[in-house]
Amino acid sequence: MRESVTAYVALGANLDDPVASVRKAMDDLAALDGITLLKRSFLYRSAPLASNGPDYINAVVEVATRLSAPALLSALQEIEQQAGRERPYPNAPRTLDLDLLIYGSATIDSVALVVPHPRMFQRAFVLLPLFEIAPQFVTDAQLQAVHAQAITRIDGSSRKW
Repeated sequence: MRESVTAYVALGANLDDPVASVRKAMDDLAALDGITLLKRSFLYRSAPLASNGPDYINAVVEVATRLSAPALLSALQEIEQQAGRERPYPNAPRTLDLDLLIYGSATIDSVALVVPHPRMFQRAFVLLPLFEIAPQFVTDAQLQAVHAQAITRIDGSSRKW
């Protein structure tokens, strides 16, 4: 049996009921064989970045998994498909988006998967929830670099960097 690896997954949605979609995706991920959900960030609302459409709801989860990185990616894509994910063009509004941010200490650079996620440090909607549950992965300088991106925690607290 494969040894467990700690991984971090970003979740986002801005179509239909994005709050329900992100929460359901967390539950769907937790229900998969070979995955244990360890931590969930709060939900955050942010404006689309390099995109259009309604605001996004975002979060990050920490999981322990016995799945390989490609198998975990495949599981994430299956959850997206079950949620009605379509990819008509880059950065299109979506019912659900799941991104593998970090997979243990692995560095992966393949056609199908790049880990750590190549744009995670450019996005407040990834960095703030990741910082909430795994501050060791986010530096003050990285947070400062996305300070102009507005983000609001769903429970009502807000932070304009």
